Amino acid sequence: MTDEAGTTEPDTSGRGWELFRRWGPHAMLAFTAVLAAATPELTPEPGERQAAAALVGAAAVLHLFWDRVGRRFPGRSPAGTAYYVLRWALGFVLVWFNPLFAFYAAVGYFDAEELIPRGRRAWWRLGPLACAVPVAGSQSGGLPPQSPGQWGLFCGLLVVNFALIGVTTHFNEQQEERSRARAAAIVELERANAALQQALDENAALHAQLLHQAREAGIADERRRLAAEIHDTLAQGLTGIIAQLQVVTSTDDAAVARTHVERAADLARRSLGEARRSVHNLAPAGLAEEGLPRALSETVDGWAEQHGLRAGFTLTGDAEQLHGEVAATLLRIAQEALANVARHAAASRVGVTLSFMGEEVTLDVRDDGRGFDPDTLPPRTRTGGFGLAGMRARAERIAGSLAVESEPGQGTAVSARVPLVRHE
Repeated sequence: MTDEAGTTEPDTSGRGWELFRRWGPHAMLAFTAVLAAATPELTPEPGERQAAAALVGAAAVLHLFWDRVGRRFPGRSPAGTAYYVLRWALGFVLVWFNPLFAFYAAVGYFDAEELIPRGRRAWWRLGPLACAVPVAGSQSGGLPPQSPGQWGLFCGLLVVNFALIGVTTHFNEQQEERSRARAAAIVELERANAALQQALDENAALHAQLLHQAREAGIADERRRLAAEIHDTLAQGLTGIIAQLQVVTSTDDAAVARTHVERAADLARRSLGEARRSVHNLAPAGLAEEGLPRALSETVDGWAEQHGLRAGFTLTGDAEQLHGEVAATLLRIAQEALANVARHAAASRVGVTLSFMGEEVTLDVRDDGRGFDPDTLPPRTRTGGFGLAGMRARAERIAGSLAVESEPGQGTAVSARVPLVRHE
């Protein structure tokens, strides 16, 4: 049993009943024998007293015999039924000699269910009903009844005893049914607890496996990020430097050559700064001090000057200081989109728009170039590489999205939409 404090207490009720069923007949036989000896007037005939004494001895021998033999027949058995019937017969005859032996006869109320097998017709119920006969006889003045009035009293008491036995048996059976249901519920609960523990163990193993996979995926994602960073910064910078140096080698004008050399040196310094910041996992150059709008404006102006094209930057909405990862992602997407325009679009004008719209930020890069059909792109260009797929992967990494709209001869529009996460 468990008390209110949650501590476990030994269940002594079952042990107590077991002791009573074993030693109760002995105790009640001795008790009633003493009562009978103290009331000789209830058994006036010497022969009856001697017969009662002999029956008491027989009952004692029967109990001692059953204590030894009954262990071979645990539970309900035909042997138990025979013992019960013999004991009832002895009790009935003893009550006939002396009504006080009814205390001994009443022992059959308590162990009929333990000794008599249960069948479809519940024959064990006859045991307590049979015990009610000597008990009612004792209550009515002794057996046999000596007058019509005593017979009437005996019959009435017998009916009352039968009713009490029926009610008590009914409540006992209900209690046993509840006990069995409670035991079954406990077994089911233990089974559920075992299944839950097994599920928890499996979940812990799965969690460890997921952590390992997440670590591996994080490593792979970081490698892709670094590859994209190198592509977006160093590779583009080196491409610009090569383009400027090619102009220098192909011109005889010293002023033009000096201008392109200065541009190449400026690109080299920017690429070096970006490389250092990438190594230290910092935001792109210009973001920390100037913010995303200023960094985009300078990027667009530099790109326009480098490629000799018309390009403009527009800011809409109330600008806010964005989280470094969000700002860096949008800047990298803009740089990649501008690089794609320079390589593929053959455009004459480019527009970059940064819009702050409530809880979202959008970046739009539009050109008036030759355009293309997105469905005709090679699979790697749509799903891999560092072009459109790289920009889309960057946006999705911060729970954003990227859309591309283009038609042949109608230009291209790249739109990135990401959550507005403010700088802490």
